[in-house]
Amino acid sequence: MADHLEASVTLPSDPASVSAARGYVVSTLVEWGLAPDSEVADTIRLIVSELTTNAVQHTFGQSPTFTVDIELDRDEQLRIGVTDSHPRFPKRLPAAVQQDNGRGMVIIRWLTSECGGRLRVRPTREGGKTVSIELPWAVPSRPVPAAGPQEP
Repeated sequence: MADHLEASVTLPSDPASVSAARGYVVSTLVEWGLAPDSEVADTIRLIVSELTTNAVQHTFGQSPTFTVDIELDRDEQLRIGVTDSHPRFPKRLPAAVQQDNGRGMVIIRWLTSECGGRLRVRPTREGGKTVSIELPWAVPSRPVPAAGPQEP
């Protein structure tokens, strides 16, 4: 595989874009060798759902789009970042039992940590922010089929 792979998509800050972003990320990672039905794929789906839901719900209409960037370095480190143009950083809210929302960052941080990764929030030059996760990339290499006819 290449030393560095990257992909990116910009979507409208609309609830329907959460599903589109999730599908885009997983299909890209499947092209890069991730098994679509693996536990890692499920974890990434949930993380991307939470990241993009935050970009849609918590920018209060001040970010008409958000961008999802995916980078894979040397088949070792995966980074997924969601950038929006709203300047306010996400806050970790206390999780009350009856609370319907506000747990997204807790979920992202926990899942990322469980996979041996980390969560970062950085400001952009344009005044927005990027919330990203970095995970170790541990996808087994695909077996290379043998050349020629095979005996049963």
